[in-house]
Amino acid sequence: MRLPIPEEKKFLFEMRLSMRWGDMDALGHINNVSYFRFMESIRMDWLHSLGLDEKGSGASPVILNTFCNFHQQLVYPGELCLRLFAGQAARTTFESWTTIERVDQPGKIYASGGATVVWVDWATNRAADLPLWVREIVSQ
Repeated sequence: MRLPIPEEKKFLFEMRLSMRWGDMDALGHINNVSYFRFMESIRMDWLHSLGLDEKGSGASPVILNTFCNFHQQLVYPGELCLRLFAGQAARTTFESWTTIERVDQPGKIYASGGATVVWVDWATNRAADLPLWVREIVSQ
């Protein structure tokens, strides 16, 4: 199943990730929790590629909510291709979207999901305005 990413989404980052034996559940397919870990991995690799060090800074991104749509079962072993997209930025947040495919089956989406990312000021423990550099990266 190929689900197009709507035009209002901006491509940000792509990575490959190997499924691990421990990602399986008792039924022999990839456990639902693993999909959320895969999406976390691409978000964090993207942020690190931008030079963001979430430790020790005065503000950083936090996940407000997350979801995943399971389109096909993933079965171990295999290598995944994850793609990260963003929606338009709001004052303190932006939406991230991820698609998950098998490398050996390009174009077939196994899962898609996303997360609302909110920027938090650690001194006040409240939402803060997105830094201009983040807004420029995630906006069209």
